[in-house]
Amino acid sequence: MSHAHASGTEQAWAALGGDPALLAHLTTNGPQGLLPARLPVMDLARSAVAVCSLAAAELAARRTARPVPRVRVDDGAVATAFTSERHLRIDGRAPASFAPLSRFWRTTDGWVRTHANYPHHRARLLGTLGLPADTADPAAVEAVAASFAGRRGDEIEETVFAAGGLAVAARTPGQWAADPRGAAVAGTPLVRRDRLDDAPVRRTAPLTGEPLLPLAGVRVLDLTRVIAGPVATRTLALLGADVLRIDAPQLPESPDAHADTGFGKRSVDLDLSAPAGLAVLDELLAAADVVVIGYRPGAVDRLGPTSAYLTARRPGLVIARLSAWGHGPWAGRRGFDSLVQVATGIAAVEAPAGAGQPPGALPAQALDHGTGYLLAAAVLRALTEQHAEGGSRLVTLSLARTAAWLLDELPAREEAAAQGHRVGTGTGPGSGSSDAHRPERWLTETDGPLGRLRHALPPVRFDGSPADWSRPPGPLGADTAAWLTD
Repeated sequence: MSHAHASGTEQAWAALGGDPALLAHLTTNGPQGLLPARLPVMDLARSAVAVCSLAAAELAARRTARPVPRVRVDDGAVATAFTSERHLRIDGRAPASFAPLSRFWRTTDGWVRTHANYPHHRARLLGTLGLPADTADPAAVEAVAASFAGRRGDEIEETVFAAGGLAVAARTPGQWAADPRGAAVAGTPLVRRDRLDDAPVRRTAPLTGEPLLPLAGVRVLDLTRVIAGPVATRTLALLGADVLRIDAPQLPESPDAHADTGFGKRSVDLDLSAPAGLAVLDELLAAADVVVIGYRPGAVDRLGPTSAYLTARRPGLVIARLSAWGHGPWAGRRGFDSLVQVATGIAAVEAPAGAGQPPGALPAQALDHGTGYLLAAAVLRALTEQHAEGGSRLVTLSLARTAAWLLDELPAREEAAAQGHRVGTGTGPGSGSSDAHRPERWLTETDGPLGRLRHALPPVRFDGSPADWSRPPGPLGADTAAWLTD
């Protein structure tokens, strides 16, 4: 299928190996002008949710021996879900946003962006300046600004990385495309799909009752953090999977992030660097169906659970791998949505008008959310293919590859409009927002162990699907390291 003439949904469905005839089951509606930006952000968001919903409907049909249900994607629900962390309230309190040291800084040759929301990343950033971790924010901001103003972006990038911190120099799309780091990612598929062996077909019980839960009886080990991976596993939990999240006790997750993405899951602390922790993981793996890994390449493998080890322990497993940078020189580096936007040139494209202005940002952390829904879709499609053909499966995605999709492959806004697809109407981040968007319509409140949560409703829907998650998130690490059913 040619990218030049295919919609975003058609491109994503082809990348997932889906039957193009099933696209006829899909319709979209809702208010226009959402997630306005220079780049086709709403098309990315709609497409990712649409193919995830269609993959769920396809698996439901296979497990019920019925026709594929209709899929109806609502743009309002999609836009609200893609900004879910902004809509979240915990007993009325808004969650913590970007920390003071997570921002753009002037350099001698442009701009650099840092990410220091987590205490260990903040400490490492300050350590490059010889400052203690407990330096107060105002003094820290002043010191970082003064230091970075006299240095080149690439030098800051490498110095902070060497210390285990996070800083990325701003590039244009052309600079990223000409760089070996960008070129390595551009040559890879949006969704890489590999069959690893000839494991036999794994039988699952037929689905019955309502709502339709295509992942009923499927066990998912969740080794992810922050947004993209947890969005994927939250979606798998919505669709009926028993999702068990594994966190390292020495690397705690943000409680506010978990309050947003922990719906439907259980959570345990497990130190995989200790033999006892690996033994528990091994026991869980023996009965798992899916493992989702959101740590940078090598970070988990060095502890033992490589793809070969996982599939030898559990033939027929679906392994889903997610990273920030994908392939190439930066494959093993840490990264976040905001940093990938800066490195790939998205931030340059979205920069506000006027000389001396810092680069801009997308109206949502769309690389995170979009990759999360694509990852869930890839798991669903892999399970569907297993029902027919067997075999252990590996699906691989990255934020940087999703960025390339947004920058270079999705139809431009004008082309999408000519094709009849809804597009944003703004000319920059935060501009041109549609008055028709009332987020409250796609928000609800749920009482649970973390308090009263106001949260976005799931955007993944098909006829007969659940309208909300089965359970609110509980405290991180509070559950038992065991599956719910034998």
